[in-house]
Amino acid sequence: MSALRFDQVAIKLGGRTILSAADFAVEDGEFVGVLGANGAGKTTLMRASLGLVPLAAGAIAVLGAPATRGHARVGYMPQNRGPIAGLRLTGYDMVASGVKGAHWGLPRLDAAERREIDWALDMVDARKIAGRSLNEISGGERQRLLLSQALIGRPKLLLLDEPLISLDPAHQKNVVDTVKRLSEELKIAVLFSAHEINPLLSAIDRVLYLGAGKAVLGAVDEVIAGPTLSRLYGAEIEVLRVGGRIFVMSGDVEMERDSHRHEHGDAHGHDHQDHAHADESRA
Repeated sequence: MSALRFDQVAIKLGGRTILSAADFAVEDGEFVGVLGANGAGKTTLMRASLGLVPLAAGAIAVLGAPATRGHARVGYMPQNRGPIAGLRLTGYDMVASGVKGAHWGLPRLDAAERREIDWALDMVDARKIAGRSLNEISGGERQRLLLSQALIGRPKLLLLDEPLISLDPAHQKNVVDTVKRLSEELKIAVLFSAHEINPLLSAIDRVLYLGAGKAVLGAVDEVIAGPTLSRLYGAEIEVLRVGGRIFVMSGDVEMERDSHRHEHGDAHGHDHQDHAHADESRA
């Protein structure tokens, strides 16, 4: 049984085709990097897998069943750029809000639920920071807490929407290494979207590349290659490998870098949607 299967899926939003005849399967326990330029559909693909986006055609299966809202065995970590200043909550409160689907809420917890939260915090080595105010934690620490929240319910499929944004290289490596360990220890299938491949190279099993409404899934060397990406985009793409790093070039433009300069501004492109609250990603 595949963890996630897209069967000839088409998605249209605002009159624009985001995906057309997407057909691929992510297997149990597989770690897949999701790549593509701004607007390619990375966030939309994850939201569709959560049952939050209507399909124009095709079907999506999650852990052998049709994709629906609130699947108890799917963990979701949305893009998180919003400010937390002024929120009088601790890291523990934030993780606890995922137990019963409350968004930034403070649910009443029984002993079993407290044990579940402690387990999720321990899995990402976040027990020590959980007692601190959200105003006092760093960006890397916040990502660890959000990852802990996504583990509540012990999912078999983990959808991580650009968790490396705004992190320095050391914190990026820590996040990737932590997710890889979780995938291996807990046998969780992972879709991990990012705006460039290099931080993921040591961890992923395969890469899912989105572009021009198409989706290609395969080994890194097969997918991130000039001929494959040129077919995907319908334009001449060159892939350079230098010092163990990969650069995707369109003429003199580095696509994975220049197409994501919006990350540091206030616009997020067509693929940016209002992200689901925690209760939209699990029962």
